[in-house]
Amino acid sequence: MRRKLTGKSNNASSRRCGFTLTEVVVASSILAFAMVPILKGLVNAHMTATIIEKKTKSLSYAQMKLEEVKARSIYNYGSSLSESNTSLGDRYYCNVTDTSVSADLRNINVSTGFDEDADNILDSDEIRVTLQTSLARRW
Repeated sequence: MRRKLTGKSNNASSRRCGFTLTEVVVASSILAFAMVPILKGLVNAHMTATIIEKKTKSLSYAQMKLEEVKARSIYNYGSSLSESNTSLGDRYYCNVTDTSVSADLRNINVSTGFDEDADNILDSDEIRVTLQTSLARRW
């Protein structure tokens, strides 16, 4: 059965809907404490994604540079293949070391990474990927 509300005040009809100040403060506090770990997790996820992106790009650049060095060695085996702080674009740099093992065998190391401090030099703490191979004289 339904009751009609009249202008008379009784306990059920005189209460107003809404939240008290205490309820709002408690709910806000709970929300604030819950947001801190969520935001920390989001920041960590973003930092991890950035590191993975830089390592992936460094690997691609290192593979590209290694293929370039191998191609140059076919016709210029006698010349040095070493390079230092070669720009690969997008603040990525590369170092190539060429070590002679014998007259017909050389070890090649290609190190690439992102130049974090923007000084146009690939420092040891900025290297993300190092690839190594051996090259033999073909003819």
